[in-house]
This record gives sequence, structure tokens and C-alpha cells, in this order.
Amino acid sequence: MLDRLALILTIVGALNWGSIGLFRFDIVAWIFGGQDAILSRIIYTVVALAGIWCISLLFRERESEDTVGEIQ
Repeated sequence: MLDRLALILTIVGALNWGSIGLFRFDIVAWIFGGQDAILSRIIYTVVALAGIWCISLLFRERESEDTVGEIQ
């Protein structure tokens, strides 16, 4: 559950950075009252923590769906 939440927040961050890069428009700042607004800073921090959490996904063992139902 935490992995999915982190992934969703990381995707939100990626879309926000994409809009900044393409259109010079910060969606989070627009929704929450500017880059210096406390709520925007909280969102930026939570998204950053989610990105850090997602780094751990790179180093985990994947459960193979191919072995489900096979005799081991």
C-alpha cells in the first residue's frame, strides 16, 4: 500500500515538473497559493519523500507472477 501511494505521489511530482518545464506553470503552487505557501511546501516535501521511498523499489526482489501455481 505504501509503495503505491509513494508511486502516485511521485507521478504527481513528475507531472508538476513536466508542466514547469514545458509551460513554466507550477500546478502545485497554483492550487495551494504559491510556492512559498506552507501547504505547497508540505506537498513538495511529501512528494520528495515519496521519491526517496521509490528508490527502494529499484533494489527489491520482484515476485515473479510466472511461478504462481507452479510446483516448486
